[in-house]
Parts: sequence; structure tokens; C-alpha cells
Amino acid sequence: MTSRRQTLALFAASALLPWPALAQTPFDHSHAAWDALLKKHVRWLPDGKQSRANYKGFAADRAALKIVLDSLSAVPKATFDSWSKPQQMAFLINAYNAFTVELILTKYPDLKSIKELGSFIQSPWKKKFFTLLGEQRHLDWIEHEQLRPRYAEPRVHAAVNCASIGCPALRDEAFTATRLEAQLEDGMRRFMGDRTRNRVKGDKVEVSSIFKWFREDFEQGHGGFKQVEDVFARYAEQLSDQPAEQAALKAKTLGVSHLDYDWSLNDAGR
Repeated sequence: MTSRRQTLALFAASALLPWPALAQTPFDHSHAAWDALLKKHVRWLPDGKQSRANYKGFAADRAALKIVLDSLSAVPKATFDSWSKPQQMAFLINAYNAFTVELILTKYPDLKSIKELGSFIQSPWKKKFFTLLGEQRHLDWIEHEQLRPRYAEPRVHAAVNCASIGCPALRDEAFTATRLEAQLEDGMRRFMGDRTRNRVKGDKVEVSSIFKWFREDFEQGHGGFKQVEDVFARYAEQLSDQPAEQAALKAKTLGVSHLDYDWSLNDAGR
């Protein structure tokens, strides 16, 4: 049995430790808390290609969301750097999506688009409103300074969600390192199969403006993509049900045009 003197000695020794050493627990790479919120507040539309977020529900669970955000913010850079690349990617994707929901809630329900959260001189993606890896960050830092350049994975564009109908769907589950490859591919297939955003029409393939804005990401050779048309060839069966159109996509004989992006809020309440 520990004596009173030993107990006091242990307490005194612990008082000398910095508080983070006492409070820090291993990071949950299953992202269970965020996964639970997504399962509760995100639903797929009947076509299985688009989803809607119940921001009213997220608002009611703001305390639970804060716990998720705080756990993300508490990860030191040194710890992040020690993780595997799939762990890092899952962390960054989930952070982007979770902090985007938080950004929407700062004005919800009095907004129709995430763009309303910006200003004439600053986009909403440049607002530094959260801490990640020890510094104040904005959403563009996660996407354009981390995910895109560090991992060279173009399918990430079907994983991060900008709270807009035109954006690839927000999944109803958290990304995890163990399932990352399957989740990225599933997200890309759903996105390419959504005829409101990507489709064949006449002698052209009409695609999301994502393929215009981030064309270079799809031309870096990852996954065999050396030109953006390689993407349309790879996902020909998702883009069209017609064998002749699928053949044209694979032969890369179709012209390419880009559809307008729908920035309307992906709100289940609407």
C-alpha cells in the first residue's frame, strides 16, 4: 500500500511536469467522435452520389463538435510528423471537413452559401479561425499547403468538402488510415457518377470546374493520370451508361467543357 509520504512525493513530482504531458492521451486514429457526428447528421440522397448536412443538428451538437475540434487542435506537429502518410492524410481531411462545419455554424442559419462568410478582401478559406499543428490556420492552408503538395493525391478533391452543393459529397463517415484508399476511390466514383456535375452530352464531356481549377493535380502522373482526359477515361462507366460514349471517353475523342459551380449550401434543411 502506498504511504501518505509516497503519495505526497508523487504529487509533488507530477506538479513539476508541464500540463500537456499530464493531459495528453494517444490520438484516436479511428476518429470515432467525428465519425459519430457524421453518421448522425449527414445523409446520402437517393442517388447515392450527393449528400446533405443537417447543420441544425450539428448546431445542437456543438459541444460534441467542439470536443472533436479541440482534439484535432491538441495534436503537436512533432506527433503528426511521426505518423504514417495515410494517418496524416486522414487527419487533415477530417480536420478540413470538421472545421468547415464549424465555420458554417458561426452564421447558420442566416446564410445561403459559404461564400457569405468571406469579405471583399478575404475569402472564407483564408480566415484564420482555428489552431492546427501548433499555429493559427485557415482552410486553404490544409488543402493548398498540405494535402495537395505533400501527398500528390488528386482524389483528395473528392474528399474535402466546401459545404456546397457543387462540391463532391461530404461522407457520412470519418476518413481513417486503414480505409483511406477505399474511401478516396469510392468518393471519386460517386463524384464522377453524379450527372449533375459530370456527364457526357453530345460530342463533349461536361465536367465540374474542379477539373479546371486543379487540372495540374490530375496531370502529375499519380495513378496513371498524365492528362485530365485520363481521369475521364478511367471513370468512363461512371460518366455514362452508353457503350458508345464510354468508348469515346476511353479513346479521349470528346471535347471538354466545364460546368458552373453551385455554391449553394449543402443543407439538409433546404
